[in-house]
Amino acid sequence: MSEIRLYVSTTEARAEIVLDALSDLFGDEDYAVATQEVDEDKGIWEASIYMTADDESDIRARFDELVKESFPDLAIEREILPDIDWIAKSLEGLKPVRAGRFLVHGSHDADKVRENDIGILIEAGQAFGTGHHGTTAGCLNMIGDVLKSRQVRNALDLGTGSGVLAIAVERLARIPVLATDIDPVAVKVARDNVRLNQAASGVSLATAPGFHHPAFRQHGPFDLIIANILARPLMKLAPELVRHLADNGTVILSGILASQRWKVIAAYNGAGLKHQRTTWLNGWVTIELTR
Repeated sequence: MSEIRLYVSTTEARAEIVLDALSDLFGDEDYAVATQEVDEDKGIWEASIYMTADDESDIRARFDELVKESFPDLAIEREILPDIDWIAKSLEGLKPVRAGRFLVHGSHDADKVRENDIGILIEAGQAFGTGHHGTTAGCLNMIGDVLKSRQVRNALDLGTGSGVLAIAVERLARIPVLATDIDPVAVKVARDNVRLNQAASGVSLATAPGFHHPAFRQHGPFDLIIANILARPLMKLAPELVRHLADNGTVILSGILASQRWKVIAAYNGAGLKHQRTTWLNGWVTIELTR
């Protein structure tokens, strides 16, 4: 099915404002939003939202309303994207990603794993999380720091995608990890990756659309919860997520733009957690909080 990009062209500053507005409007839904520079000399940027053709009518109407209300001088443009496996294509030229002791790599780069590395083999697939995105790499770095600095008996990877973060925790700490996602395709991909990385004995997987799923009660409460999702869902999930956190537990959050970090921190402060630190990578932040 064809993918559609709806976008507006403007300055860098205004593109960021449009991006924030799109994130607020569609933050609870599974649509990608982004900004990109298209003409450096003229200072032209684009703010975009991506969807399948089936969703275009609804998204276009809501985007139109947003633009008319807040950006009446901007015109929405449309692009039909070619039907290409972009994940596979993008990985063709990507190098292994190093984050602390972790080295995330494809099979063609298995020889890059050094003696003290924890190599994680992730091939191109249908689920997010190859290590190249700033949110995934930021989580890997923070996971290494947290597991080195405190005792963690079990963990939850909420919104596991490719399973890379769950695999990292299991491989480094050898503790039980529950990995969940709302998307059954992601869970299937994650399960394949867990087996490929010989972590199946420690990682349990479940397709869980919400915290009412029995897997959370069965495996929790958790000493460590990792959630690499998006800012709006993270804020909405704060009370329930914290209820599944063990005493003295740690939370690692990502999928958050730098401009959104204070809203996310405020939501988790309100749920009883204390902000420990924030790290930045490629415009995205990863946040550590504790009870």
